[in-house]
Amino acid sequence: MNPKKKVADRFDWTLCLILFLFCLVSCAAIYSGQTTAQYPGNFVVQQVVYYIIGAGIIAGVMYFDTEQIRRITWILFGIGTALQAGLFIAPESIAYEVKGAKLWYNGIEGLPSIQPSEFFKVFLILALSKVIVDHTAKTANKTLKTDFILLIKLGLVTCVPLGLIIVEDLGTALVIIAIFTGIILVSGISWKIIFPIYGFGAAFGGGILYLVIWAPEFLEKYFEIDAYKLGRIYAWLDPYTHRQGDGLQLYNSLHAIGSGLLSGKGFTDRQVYIPDVHTDFIFSVIGEEYGFLGASLVICLFFVLIYHLTRTALAVSDPFNTYVCVGVISMITFHVFQNIGMTIQVLPITGIPLPFISYGGSSLMGNMLAMGLIFSMRYHQRSYMFSDSSKYFRAS
Repeated sequence: MNPKKKVADRFDWTLCLILFLFCLVSCAAIYSGQTTAQYPGNFVVQQVVYYIIGAGIIAGVMYFDTEQIRRITWILFGIGTALQAGLFIAPESIAYEVKGAKLWYNGIEGLPSIQPSEFFKVFLILALSKVIVDHTAKTANKTLKTDFILLIKLGLVTCVPLGLIIVEDLGTALVIIAIFTGIILVSGISWKIIFPIYGFGAAFGGGILYLVIWAPEFLEKYFEIDAYKLGRIYAWLDPYTHRQGDGLQLYNSLHAIGSGLLSGKGFTDRQVYIPDVHTDFIFSVIGEEYGFLGASLVICLFFVLIYHLTRTALAVSDPFNTYVCVGVISMITFHVFQNIGMTIQVLPITGIPLPFISYGGSSLMGNMLAMGLIFSMRYHQRSYMFSDSSKYFRAS
């Protein structure tokens, strides 16, 4: 093994710079957004505090190496399960209800409210990665049967957070499915198993969308789904007709981004009012104030982040780290695609924040926890002479 590098050389300065740039973009966008927000308070200061807390989380995670993190994976997963399940039985004094759903634990003595699902996503990534590595280590000969067994194991682990979240928070449930899908694609499971399953899933989803659009009375009659619950779908398909109701945010978002044109209206020169613009619709602020050019730069910054995470996944020698990287990439990519997509009518509104930019303590700290895992990989990475990592990867 080569001698250890200096601490400064082992630190991931590139990722640190990327997160710093995200912090600047976030603070600038939130500062502009809060000028017309319907809530009092200085959200920029709070977001800076969340970033500082996130930096502390990264430092704490960096203390642990891969083997230590792997050993406590099931403990973390159990904590996440307990916290998420606790929302169902917690009284209003502990977990408050917003729009009919309990998603947060109340903050204590000035501390921010905590949404456990944001951390549970990271714990799920660790659990799925450990399942694959442990299964591979115990499998001498890879067959369709062993691949199917692995798929069942991964499915059972994913069903725990999915079952606890899907009723209350569809957006987070979709993120969990994205994480599961991303890790499955690199797990080595044969495409003879993957393709039929996801083909059926796509057909089922398309069928549901068809019923929502063309036969909502069927869903009301046989599945007892009230028509008002489908309002977001109809507002997504035709925000102009529903602009006085469920389509208000999307209609105004399209107006804001479109009015930004090429270079935008300028910092704090927003004119279009959007409810909760400093949270899920923060990209509308960027599009209106900085136009196509500013919005493109932010998207490029996300591409740089994903590229860096991909390079990390290819550079690490431990298969557990590789799968964790893939899970984090899947989570961040889906968040970005869904959030930006819903602000420009490409995808329906699901309430998913824009990573590192939208205001929110739990979302930001959950993402910083994920970044802490990446920092830890880089910091504790060892380079070996004549190493061969090919034994870690399984052919599909």
